[in-house]
Amino acid sequence: MKIYDWIVVGGGIAGAALSYELVQQGFSVLLLEQDPTGQNATRYSYGGLAFWSGTTDTMRQLCAEGIARHRILSEELAADTQFRELDLLLTIAADDDPAAVAATYADFAIPPQFLSISEACELEPLLNPDAIAGALTVKHGHINAEKTAQAYIQAFLRAGGDLQFAQVLKLWQQGDKVEGVKTVSETYCSANTAICAGGLSRALLKAAGISIELYFTHAELIDIPPVDIQLRSLVMPARLQRFQLEAASTTNDRLWDEQGLELAPPILDAGAIQFLDGSLRLGQLSRTLTDTQAIINPEASEATIRASVGQILPALKNLPGTWHHCLVSFSRVSKAERSYPLPLIGNIPGKTGIHTFSGFSNPLVIIPPLAQRFARSVISYE
Repeated sequence: MKIYDWIVVGGGIAGAALSYELVQQGFSVLLLEQDPTGQNATRYSYGGLAFWSGTTDTMRQLCAEGIARHRILSEELAADTQFRELDLLLTIAADDDPAAVAATYADFAIPPQFLSISEACELEPLLNPDAIAGALTVKHGHINAEKTAQAYIQAFLRAGGDLQFAQVLKLWQQGDKVEGVKTVSETYCSANTAICAGGLSRALLKAAGISIELYFTHAELIDIPPVDIQLRSLVMPARLQRFQLEAASTTNDRLWDEQGLELAPPILDAGAIQFLDGSLRLGQLSRTLTDTQAIINPEASEATIRASVGQILPALKNLPGTWHHCLVSFSRVSKAERSYPLPLIGNIPGKTGIHTFSGFSNPLVIIPPLAQRFARSVISYE
């Protein structure tokens, strides 16, 4: 039986980037992904790179490193990540106070600029002027997250990494040491295991008797195949509700270990993005349901998303598309944290050989530098 230096569980962009960076440092690495079709949060991501959004020294540094990595990543990985910079439009609701909304962004590394209704509609002609009181705008990075993860994986394989498609059933432990993982058909041994399984990470760790403050939302969106309509910008609401949802749902960690609960009312941050092939993604409805296999009514959810997005972007409301659902991980939101909550990265206290690399709230821009930092810190430690 081959013993790896590292097993990485989860083939989304977090696991793909970490696997690539570890193999670059000379480690033998096995990447395990349960779904060959990649139906995960990476697949359904908007692809935004909010490099402008840091409000702490740590996040500003990571965002700066992240956008610098993304600008060279296609060349490094020898595959097109579809990186570009485009206008982000943060719409202000018609009944909201533009000055108050703009003030909430004052501490960001690059504060967005206010646009009047007419200026916003000039920048994005598909906007409904009657639905907004104006907008905020800033240059925003963008990638195709699925293609970026695939690029990482292909570069990882070329560098000598191993990839297996298998569902991890449990961690293989000897006392307080994790020595690998068990799948449906195999046991894989390793000196270290990194959990990058997104919304499934908490349950996998909990089954091994490991409790960490890692959570997940059920995210819902609509995929629309390529159309002739052109959306020039990435459109999202200026008052995002997702962080309030996350904060409200994490006041009692123990509730997350009970099945069938909804810990806070669902929210909808109405937004849209068009990819380079002309396809669109509309969303996003988020729920904090404690069951990873919770049953959701797709027809009702799709109608709700279409109605909300249609108020802002009427031309997109009735375009044929398909509702999708995935789990999105996040870490506890600290009341003292004025930026995104920090992810959970590193060795799990009290255990040997088990690490987390998950819980990213601003994932796409900061995963590349964090994966690189992680791998380099490991080689330095060893």
